[in-house]
Amino acid sequence: MKIKDTEIKVICGDITELKVDAIVNAANNKLVMGGGVAGAIKRKGGKSIEDEAVKAGPIKIGEAVATGAGNLPAKYVIHAATMGMDFQTDEIKIRDSAASALRVARELKVKSIAFPALGCGTGGFPLLASAKVMAQEVFRQLKEEEVGLKEIIFCLYDKEAQEVFQKGVIGYLEYITQKLQNGPFTTVDAIIEISGGIVIIERSNPPFGYALPGGFVDYGESLEEAVKREAKEETNLDLVGLEQFHTYSAPQRDPRFHTIGTVFIAQGKGNPKAGDDAKALKIVELKDIEKLDFAFDHKEIIRDYIKAAVSR
Repeated sequence: MKIKDTEIKVICGDITELKVDAIVNAANNKLVMGGGVAGAIKRKGGKSIEDEAVKAGPIKIGEAVATGAGNLPAKYVIHAATMGMDFQTDEIKIRDSAASALRVARELKVKSIAFPALGCGTGGFPLLASAKVMAQEVFRQLKEEEVGLKEIIFCLYDKEAQEVFQKGVIGYLEYITQKLQNGPFTTVDAIIEISGGIVIIERSNPPFGYALPGGFVDYGESLEEAVKREAKEETNLDLVGLEQFHTYSAPQRDPRFHTIGTVFIAQGKGNPKAGDDAKALKIVELKDIEKLDFAFDHKEIIRDYIKAAVSR
């Protein structure tokens, strides 16, 4: 499968025989290459790999460093410390070491990289859990960074492990990219109290009508950050005394696609002025709400707000 320009594969084979730019070694933090994947890399590639690695160590658990690849077809070995000398690992150590290996690959400007099942040999970490942790880090970095990788390979030692990783990596990433990214989408709206009424905008984009100020939550943004940003962009107001009111999730609430919207109540501070995709802005008294045509389910939201205000 592909994410952006990066092909992601799960194969069964010997990682030491792959003709890729870099292979990843599931290392200890002293970078001594004993058994497992590390031992296989040293046997095939030569002791010079371990000598170079040990000179660069020790490193913190979760960090990674690169060395040459000796006699291997690869150009580099990226040693990702998944454990200390107690040979114990866990989710955080595997997550950090996978992220560090990808960061080092980015710094080396390599185009292809191969991972073993981090933490699953000497560390005894479950295969499926390792696959999902590594898949999450691959997705996050491909989403957030320009990694430059054209190919990421997960290389497993037998067919059974390959099948587990096929499910845990490819199946998981397909679910994220093909289902989760198709929605539902997260939105925020603000009931802004000001001058004896609330602020509404007239939308300049379809669906047309009046609406509460709001919009989509950007990647890496909290709901609170998003609603403050949207309110500022659309109304020029800062939000004071922000509190969460209710979340609306009916699949038909937005005619464009399925959205889940969290509504906040706040007081508006500043000079109200229409901006961004707001065609106009007005402050309306609650008694006049029924006279207006609203987009989405925003009239129902305001009705809920009025009922809640009466019952307080």
